[in-house]
Amino acid sequence: MTDFANESKSAPDEPRKSFARRFFRRGPWENFATLLIGVGIFMLMQPFALPLFTYSFVTILTGTVMFIIVSHFPE
Repeated sequence: MTDFANESKSAPDEPRKSFARRFFRRGPWENFATLLIGVGIFMLMQPFALPLFTYSFVTILTGTVMFIIVSHFPE
């Protein structure tokens, strides 16, 4: 006869996720990309600093491209 209680204890635990799978998750990166887009829009609309206005398009574009790339990451 087989003792099922001992079999379940000897089963290996779930494999640990690799560092890359833990690091490249969609949620935190999407939040960061969205924040970057928001900062770029703020930089575009503020009236007091020309250097912020100058780099606003690059910031918005970086956030948008980052969001497109990150949307393909696993959840």
